Amino acid sequence: MRFVLLGAGVFAFSLLVVQGQAGVPSSLPLPVLIAVAAAAGTAAWWVRRSWWPLAAVGAVTYAWLVMWPPLLIASYYAGLTLSRRRIVAYLGGCLVVCGISALVGEWQNGLHEQATATLGNALFMALAMIGLPLSLGLWVRARRESLAGAQREQVMRAEQARAQERARIAREMHDVVAHRVSLIVLHAGALEVRTADDETARAAALIGGIGREALANLRDVLGVLRSSTTDTQPPPTLADLDRLLDQSRALGIAVTRHDEGEVRPVEATVERTAYRVVQEALTNVHKHAGNAGADVRIRYGPGELEVEVRNQPPAALHAKVPGAGWGLVGLRERVELLGGTLRTIPQDGGGFLVSARIPA
Repeated sequence: MRFVLLGAGVFAFSLLVVQGQAGVPSSLPLPVLIAVAAAAGTAAWWVRRSWWPLAAVGAVTYAWLVMWPPLLIASYYAGLTLSRRRIVAYLGGCLVVCGISALVGEWQNGLHEQATATLGNALFMALAMIGLPLSLGLWVRARRESLAGAQREQVMRAEQARAQERARIAREMHDVVAHRVSLIVLHAGALEVRTADDETARAAALIGGIGREALANLRDVLGVLRSSTTDTQPPPTLADLDRLLDQSRALGIAVTRHDEGEVRPVEATVERTAYRVVQEALTNVHKHAGNAGADVRIRYGPGELEVEVRNQPPAALHAKVPGAGWGLVGLRERVELLGGTLRTIPQDGGGFLVSARIPA
């Protein structure tokens, strides 16, 4: 829209100039004047794609009719877009155009000669129609480059601040979480070696295996926070779900899995989110329901994947494990990012249902 208005303005001013408002005789027929002004307006509209047609029209019409609007706009865009070497070439071309216009003025005599062949008027026209708009274009370009440089510097500073914060978080996680999990793995290994009870040894081995897996996952997370280029383990999918369920069964929870609908491959992000839903739900069972059983249901719909984890009420009182309370909140955000919904519903008798519908 801006260039349409620019073309219309150049057409109107050019027609006004060639009709005699700037000391230029209007001896040419009106259709010719309109055609010349229309050519100038069209070239001004086309300047968003190519600059040289406007410069060519400006040079010809200024030398022939002292029609200055297209030359003025062309000089502005020369300063705005051309390199330093091309600007020097453009100024040389403008001197040639002014010389030709002066020769045409002497040949025509009258007002054309006064406007272009007189030294004072020629210098004034060159300064007003070429020098000033060219300088304005150079100033606008320099300001844009300065603002762009400031924005790039601001982005770089923000990136540096984010990198520093990510490194700080990685250090905290390494010093606190990784250290504590490593202690758990070491104590589980010591218990496995020292105990004489086979069931206790198996439980200790399972705890050690889960701890080592947690350390591997934590290492991957720390690598992401530190922008590490080292290879990481692939994210879990539904193909890894049975291994997750086996870990819960080994800890004494009766977990059953039901697959409904036509099993088919879905997007990796959908499978990963479904896996995290089951993982978080079973983690809450361990924390809050202890020895309660759980049913895991994966339902493949025509356009969605539904995941349900329903746990039964605990058979006996147990010690609850403290948590941060952000697991389900983060899980809901993860599901909603994919356009899905997450429901968490207490069941009659003390059970709990976690249900997620994810577009697939």
